[in-house]
Amino acid sequence: MTVFVPFVDLSIQHQAIQSEIETTLLEVVRQGHFVLGEALTQFETDFALASGGTQGIGVGSGTDAIALGLQACGVGAGDEVLVPANTFIATLIGVLRAGAKPVLVDCCLDTALIDLTAAAQAVTSQTKAIVPVHLYGQMVSPTALQDFATAHNLLIFEDSAQAHLAQREGYTAGSVGIAAAYSFYPSKNLGSFGDGGMVVTQDEAIAQKIRCYRNYGAAQKYLHTEPGLNSRLDNLQAAILGVKLPHLKTWNQQRNEAAQIYAQALVPLQIRGIIPLTNESGSGHVYHLYVVRVDERSPLNRDQLRSKLSDRGIQTGIHYPIPCHLQPAYKFLNYEAGDFPNAEQLCQEILSLPMYPGLSSKKIQTVAATIEETI
Repeated sequence: MTVFVPFVDLSIQHQAIQSEIETTLLEVVRQGHFVLGEALTQFETDFALASGGTQGIGVGSGTDAIALGLQACGVGAGDEVLVPANTFIATLIGVLRAGAKPVLVDCCLDTALIDLTAAAQAVTSQTKAIVPVHLYGQMVSPTALQDFATAHNLLIFEDSAQAHLAQREGYTAGSVGIAAAYSFYPSKNLGSFGDGGMVVTQDEAIAQKIRCYRNYGAAQKYLHTEPGLNSRLDNLQAAILGVKLPHLKTWNQQRNEAAQIYAQALVPLQIRGIIPLTNESGSGHVYHLYVVRVDERSPLNRDQLRSKLSDRGIQTGIHYPIPCHLQPAYKFLNYEAGDFPNAEQLCQEILSLPMYPGLSSKKIQTVAATIEETI
């Protein structure tokens, strides 16, 4: 009998808070204030404090959060920014939209996080910032990052799009550097019902610049002091996120507990080439995704295994199948195949297994058992 296991199931968390969401949305509709209103202001404050910041600025997407955040931090034309090669393309786009040059860096095979040793070799006199991506829900080591930034006199601008409330070494994602970008895409640990993003910082001057940039560059209505754009997290989305935020720690804990069950269930399969990425953060890893490597010891390659799992009713993902430096749109950056071997190897091996709050132990065991039967 085939047991269907979806890659993501948002209905579990939404059912529990459906009435509260509906009430909150109706209140926003009743007030008739849909842009830059009270619901947004409240959520900005609450999320910033939860993330270790003091200022939150809601914007239209996580990509805009990176672009506007870097711009507000003074990163722009003539500056180089260190970025991992194995991230979602939005990280790269954000740097380019800020006017800076992304300089790609390889990653560590065991965690998929940016390799700071490789990053040190990429620093030049034009390097102004590093954008560490807290990938799959695990933070890059904060102390290592801060030591690296101090040694090279760089800004740290965190890409926390996959790491809402993740923790490591006593830090919360978003509290390590000068500012951090978040995405509230629906499948994120804290997701809206559409697109949305936020920059979190402790610097009020940076926050004020972003508020200006996101609203047509207007410091006040009809006074445009900066070349801005329209990128505002709307009140309906902010209201939904405000309802969800108090539940986020519990949901993250459920993800981490599910990951522990996975890790135990997959132990017998490691000698057959199914290798979970290393968790260096313990309970601070919030597992936006649960990613394993299908290495050369597996009788099936990653794509073959994924196809057979799909045939058995188990959905999976690949995050990401093509590294940034090999994307056709960015050939102008002049990278070639072989430049970042770890990132390229991971793109051939990684497989994201079902992961979401409320994922049952039974379904996790079914996934593990099906992999074992398949290989």
